[in-house]
Amino acid sequence: MSGHSKWNNIKRKKEKTDAQKAKIFTKIGREMAVVVREGGPDPNVNGKLRDLIAKAKANNVPNDNIDRIIKKAAGEGDKNNYESITYEGYGPNGVAVIVETLTDNRNRTASNIRHYFDKFGGNLGTSGCVSFLFNAKGVILIEGEDLDEEKVMDDCVEAGAEDVDFNEGVAEIMTDPADFRAVSDALSEKGYTFASAQVEQVPTTTTALTEEESQVKMRRLLDALEDDDDVQEIWNNLENEDEI
Repeated sequence: MSGHSKWNNIKRKKEKTDAQKAKIFTKIGREMAVVVREGGPDPNVNGKLRDLIAKAKANNVPNDNIDRIIKKAAGEGDKNNYESITYEGYGPNGVAVIVETLTDNRNRTASNIRHYFDKFGGNLGTSGCVSFLFNAKGVILIEGEDLDEEKVMDDCVEAGAEDVDFNEGVAEIMTDPADFRAVSDALSEKGYTFASAQVEQVPTTTTALTEEESQVKMRRLLDALEDDDDVQEIWNNLENEDEI
């Protein structure tokens, strides 16, 4: 995945309507509530919470919202017990799709996910059917037309990054998942702000959709999944996602 293509996808998400942005805030809030209950409300101690705060800020979640979510979770104001369930399947023409969810009703979520795949030309598979086509990687994006590539490269190497790719004003930094938090913290301390920073499922091979019908179905599948409150993340190996 090139940084440029990925940055186009992020910009498109950031340009969604207010209602769609509210859904993103809700999803991040749900995930944040879970990690606060698991590891406490102090991001200096709870590394997962620190990662989520960075993710929330990259998605333009206001600081007041972040503070309110943390205080509510710490005070056990949210009584829902969410569990993490990952679904795997194929979109149109065999595009591999991984769907990560947090749900308080696994029957509802499973039914909805299956419906989306069936409706838009795909099929839901069994655990492991597509995950072998992906590797977990820490992915950090830094965006800026005036990036000093040599300095960014030196800083990333010093921070412990595996690889850095520059493409049209975007630096895409790859890390081992175990090193992601240390690398992102080190770059933050150097003054960098991130367009995106999280551990992702990065495809090892990609599938291109060239027929318009398949492209439309794939976009509708991704949109339906994104609109579901239980869905936290969607990973796929679509080669030309920024074009559909």
